[in-house]
Amino acid sequence: MTASAAWTCPFCPLACDHLRVRTGAATLELDGGDCPRASRGLAQFGAEPDDAAPEIDGRPVTLGQAAAGAAALLAAAQQPLFGGLGTDVAGARSLYPLACATGAISDPAGGAALMQGLRALQDRGQFTTTLAEVRTRADLIVFVGAVPQDVAPLVRERCGIGDAQVPQRQVVVLGADVPLHGDLFDTLGLLAALVAGRRVAAPEPLQALAQRLHAARYAVLVGAPPALPPQGALLIEAVHRIVNDLNASTRAAALWIGGGNGSATVNQVYAWLSGLPLRSRAGPRGLEHEPMAFDAARLLADGEVDALLWVASFDAAAQPPDTDAPLILLGHPALAPSARRAGRRSVFIPVSTPGIGSDGHLFRTDGTVLMPLRAARRDALPSVATAAGAILQALRAGRPA
Repeated sequence: MTASAAWTCPFCPLACDHLRVRTGAATLELDGGDCPRASRGLAQFGAEPDDAAPEIDGRPVTLGQAAAGAAALLAAAQQPLFGGLGTDVAGARSLYPLACATGAISDPAGGAALMQGLRALQDRGQFTTTLAEVRTRADLIVFVGAVPQDVAPLVRERCGIGDAQVPQRQVVVLGADVPLHGDLFDTLGLLAALVAGRRVAAPEPLQALAQRLHAARYAVLVGAPPALPPQGALLIEAVHRIVNDLNASTRAAALWIGGGNGSATVNQVYAWLSGLPLRSRAGPRGLEHEPMAFDAARLLADGEVDALLWVASFDAAAQPPDTDAPLILLGHPALAPSARRAGRRSVFIPVSTPGIGSDGHLFRTDGTVLMPLRAARRDALPSVATAAGAILQALRAGRPA
């Protein structure tokens, strides 16, 4: 029997809630719309719930045994790393005390892109907006570099572009409608100078764009940190400088599209609980935030961590990095083979995906809206919150009072 139900998509930073999910086929299917990212995400899940079992070194065990095995690996580590971090609010709330108890560094998949926006925010501050405000109020939208449809396929629709039911606005793609002058760094630098009123030699299309930005009632510059080149924080700061200058005489904001697969959600939760964002740890010197030194890729490449806890509840393709360090994997059932490797200690705990097998909450890309996730078809797998809580309990039970 085929059924269709209202659904919030957890597979993209936009967390769209206007689509539906259909059960009854071999895999879950999107209904009532078209989004390639949502369709790919749903195709990872069968219509019937998965009943995968936890494993230690490839051998099936109970959840309690897996939690005890994971606790033993973390207790033996001098410097654990929590990576991936593909989970929801409840999962992040359980991972944080486990990270504190083990002195783990936490850095998500895509941490480099997340840090670009964070470092620019720390250095300069920012004017932000929401998808709803862009949709209903912006009269000029400038996409920085390109329309980030690889990151968020429905970003144009969510901004109200082409929707006859909302006021229409001018749309400019910097790098297409307005050609780049040199590279994106040079172009944004010139545009920032023009918006600030400096007399600089610049191509006519850039001069015209600066005039349009000043003439707009509400301009929004939209970009995607995952699509920016290295040192993208400098580009983000240039956008923030443009927005800041515009707000002296009109209204403007930036909207950054990113933080998918739970990374922005986990960053929010860690910031609530500790006052610090990701790439932090509760270490020997107390709370430490090191956005450069605590880069997961660098730590693994330099052999500076001796245990990896990898979390990937949303994406079956989010495999852990190749490492000889003991591995604890909380992930989609299809990731079980990624944990099995001869000569390496490993614990695998299959977990439920929020929005598919269980309920949950995710922060949308605009950072101010918490989206509730409802299970499309419930399963019996533990959540990341349950698994992390069981590991912490086993860790505490194994330590002398």
